[in-house]
Amino acid sequence: MRLFVTGATGFVGSAVIRELIDAGHQVLGLVRNDAGAKSVAAAGAEVHRGDLHDLESLRTGAEVADGEIHTAFIHDFSNYGPAAEADRRAIETLGAVLAGSDRPLVTSGSLVVAPGRIATEDDAASPNFPRKSEEAALEMASRSVRANVVRLAPSVHGKGDHGFVPRLIALAREKGVSAYIGDGINRWPGVHRVDAARLYRLAFEKGSAAARYHGVADEGVPAREIADVIGRRLNVPVVSKSREEAAEHFGWIGQFFAMDGPASSTQTRTRLGWQPTATRAPC
Repeated sequence: MRLFVTGATGFVGSAVIRELIDAGHQVLGLVRNDAGAKSVAAAGAEVHRGDLHDLESLRTGAEVADGEIHTAFIHDFSNYGPAAEADRRAIETLGAVLAGSDRPLVTSGSLVVAPGRIATEDDAASPNFPRKSEEAALEMASRSVRANVVRLAPSVHGKGDHGFVPRLIALAREKGVSAYIGDGINRWPGVHRVDAARLYRLAFEKGSAAARYHGVADEGVPAREIADVIGRRLNVPVVSKSREEAAEHFGWIGQFFAMDGPASSTQTRTRLGWQPTATRAPC
């Protein structure tokens, strides 16, 4: 099949392209510039120019595909609201092309936090969370689009990772200590990007409309354990920060690192036959 993939040059999206091509699919990858075009072409995919703000580029890419995988997101946490709105409009544009066709649309979502227990695929997204990817995708499912959502763990690790954990490593280098918040027993789920890429493919090939799938290999790695590994590898002290100290020490990432958000992927594994195989690597 021919798939249109947004975020084609991203950390996850580039792995998705390799996974799809290895499985025998044809890929049309959305890119913003010449460097991206060169990277996507080298991976064996076709190049489609555009970005999330260029809705016409999204529409024309979707029109020539048998389905879509949407991994793109503008990761600007200082302007998260506008980024979330751009994501919502992109999903609506992609889905409108597929309406009435039952062709698949796989979008990316965020794991939910279920205080006091492990979150599952049955848990609805928080209505107060700015990102509306899941809400937009499920709306498309009501219009005869086989739309489903892959909720990725906050720590998607692998070579080239530039997300949350690398930011913690950079902070430890900068400040000379590897820190955690409070007692450090709050947990972060994790998954390797090659396993995440396989899940996107399976969600495209086998996924049901309006389904939620969890890209989780480790249900929850304690924050203290992450800080310990960073401290050991950088040979710096490991210290606890109070919640009052955390804002100054961690900056914007502090609110995320303080969350306790363990999540299960049991239903996902059963429904799609997904089995994560990559080595656990919290940092």
